[in-house]
Amino acid sequence: MNGEESAESRASAVDHEQTPVPREGEQPSVPREEERDEPGEQTQEPRPGPAPEQSPAPGRPPALRRLFRSRTALAVTAAGLVGALLGAGAVAWRTDTLPLLGPAPCWDSLGDTTMSDLFGDRRTVVEEESLKASPRGQGPSFGQCRITSYKNGNPRRQVTLRVHELDGLRGTDAHEWPQEFLAAGMVSLGDGLPGMTSASRAWLALPQTCTGRHGFTGPTVVDIGMGLAGLDGGSEYDRRDRTALTRAVVEATNGVIREFGCSGTYRIPRSLPALVDRQESETDSFCGVKGLTVPAAYREALSRTRVSDDRGPARVCEASGGYEPVVRMTTVTDPALTEIFSGETRKAGLPLKGSKGFGRLDGSRAVYRASCQTGPVIFMVEQLGRPTDKDIDLTRRLLPGYVAAEAERIGCGPEKVTSPSV
Repeated sequence: MNGEESAESRASAVDHEQTPVPREGEQPSVPREEERDEPGEQTQEPRPGPAPEQSPAPGRPPALRRLFRSRTALAVTAAGLVGALLGAGAVAWRTDTLPLLGPAPCWDSLGDTTMSDLFGDRRTVVEEESLKASPRGQGPSFGQCRITSYKNGNPRRQVTLRVHELDGLRGTDAHEWPQEFLAAGMVSLGDGLPGMTSASRAWLALPQTCTGRHGFTGPTVVDIGMGLAGLDGGSEYDRRDRTALTRAVVEATNGVIREFGCSGTYRIPRSLPALVDRQESETDSFCGVKGLTVPAAYREALSRTRVSDDRGPARVCEASGGYEPVVRMTTVTDPALTEIFSGETRKAGLPLKGSKGFGRLDGSRAVYRASCQTGPVIFMVEQLGRPTDKDIDLTRRLLPGYVAAEAERIGCGPEKVTSPSV
């Protein structure tokens, strides 16, 4: 990572979080099963780390600290398991036995504080796949690390970290990955950190100076998942989990940067935006976009919205009349991230024509790519459910107004999209 990129990796978002009260008709945020037996744990915001320009990529923990820390990893000694893992390029540890000199979990990256914040003092088992950096243009970089905690012999919590290059050429990452990692409950990691976080999912892109990138591919990311996506709300449990996942994804990304032989580190954000809650929809500013309105017939079905903050790589709004979203509208402003939707704008579906771009409408999903001053921008509208008993094509009805209003909001307008005739 060069000096300019290092300077950009500082995080400066300000936290004004409040714990929301569930509204009538909405499912309250319920503590996860594994958390109910830990009432004494404290909520912590991400602690600041060293600025990139002040510290090189950290090396492995000192031998004495690794030797005496309480959560030291011990290699599993069962010959059959070790042989199978090594044959698959993976290593497994467990952390409830005698200390042993060795690396920290997940590519020597996750520190004691992070492990304690995620798993408490439970026994944990780590399954780690070695990182593989393929030559540019000959396949993606990848690796996976899974940590499972146990209580009374039963699995309680599992966290999975992945390192992979997001695909745009074949479209393999255009659907499932955005559903989990570009969701309305996520917020930006902070100024200079190309990623997002929530209480169940987080991701951070590796510097392109480290990984390289060719046409029709998105960035190489480190993402982390814990439990079911999208169930987070405004509780203290969610606040604590988001803090822990944020620290984990930054530490893991720094470990991957080091493993790939690159220099520099990302800084753990000093604070995060408020937890994202559901709000009543505004008639003339739907999803917080001035000038965007919803036809009167659907206002009741779309009376509640949940909107991520707009300081990160993407802004996402989910709307419904209750808890399950009916419509999701996404604006992706990060140029590298827009590439994962390249196939969606060129392949199947009816053509979308606009003053500065093009796209496709395929069933309940419309993806439009515009050329803006900052580079390509993706506007996407997805219908996830039925707002009424009748079959309504909300995607076709909402897309033109959404693109026009969003383009104005981000300084990319005027933009006019014509929906295809049926």
